[in-house]
Amino acid sequence: MTDSTDSTDGAGDTGTTDTAEMSDTADTTGAAGVNHSGAPSSVIRMDGPWTHRDVAANGARFHIAEMGEGPLVMLLHGFPQFWWAWRHQLPALAEAGYRAVAMDLRGVGGSDRTPRGYDPANLALDVTGVIRSLGEPDAALVGHDLGGYLAWTAAVMRPKLVRRLAVASMPHPRRWRAAMLGDLRQTAAGAYVWGFQSPWVPERRLVADDGALVGRLLREWAGPRLPEDDAVEVYRRAMCVPSTAHCSIEPYRWMVRSLARLDGFQFNRRMKRPVRVPTLHLHGSLDPVMRTRSAAGSGEYVEAPYRWRLFDGLGHFPHEEDPKAFTSELVDWLKDPEPDR
Repeated sequence: MTDSTDSTDGAGDTGTTDTAEMSDTADTTGAAGVNHSGAPSSVIRMDGPWTHRDVAANGARFHIAEMGEGPLVMLLHGFPQFWWAWRHQLPALAEAGYRAVAMDLRGVGGSDRTPRGYDPANLALDVTGVIRSLGEPDAALVGHDLGGYLAWTAAVMRPKLVRRLAVASMPHPRRWRAAMLGDLRQTAAGAYVWGFQSPWVPERRLVADDGALVGRLLREWAGPRLPEDDAVEVYRRAMCVPSTAHCSIEPYRWMVRSLARLDGFQFNRRMKRPVRVPTLHLHGSLDPVMRTRSAAGSGEYVEAPYRWRLFDGLGHFPHEEDPKAFTSELVDWLKDPEPDR
């Protein structure tokens, strides 16, 4: 397997642009129940009070689920999940007066599985491209895990398009790099990232036995409030959609392989630019894969009101383990005119 990206200046220059036109269809599901990404709609486009559609941005098409009207709140999932991870937050945000949009990242869920473009800079341009394609001037970005990494990146790369920033279970990219290289405990906790560097084997493990490893990761990374069996089954099925496993781990391959490469140094240098929007940082005290010590301290990269919130007794998925507490914290912060309090 070869590395998926070869960006310049850490900007994800893969021949795509940060502009796009609105998708001309609300649902591109074909007669056979398969959408443009090749993913069976019954697996990805879960029924609910939200609306599914596809949006063109940055040279690809992205599936979104949306609800409500008002200022845009863009929700970015992490690994090994897809947009459905935000099923609890979508209705709550809509009820609170926001246009809530949960997006499938490139290569995951109902979005395009492109052969290239999985470096974080280009993935961040996917996010900001979708914001523009939705006709919005900006968005409050809410990201978990890898989605949080991309939210940090987008806030630095396209600051005019990011109104506020909320990140769960992921430190600032420079903090992540320093912790993975300089903290032996974090290096051990993030062993799965190192394991993704092998060619072909990680993909096969993720889809073996109908995605059994996905279920194991979801349970091992959670706190005492384990995910329900039905939810685990949804994520297992989604990972088994062809090419999803490969696309899901390509960003992690870039994050490690770029550590000693010019594009990685350029990206790291670019991320020195401070975040200048109000930032909410959420973390579970029992997160076994991203230590609290690794995440804490990210505020040094924020030149704006920064709020740190540690959820006692929760693991890596606070938005699913205790959706009521997580959503309440998020909505209260979004509505707070003085977030520095």
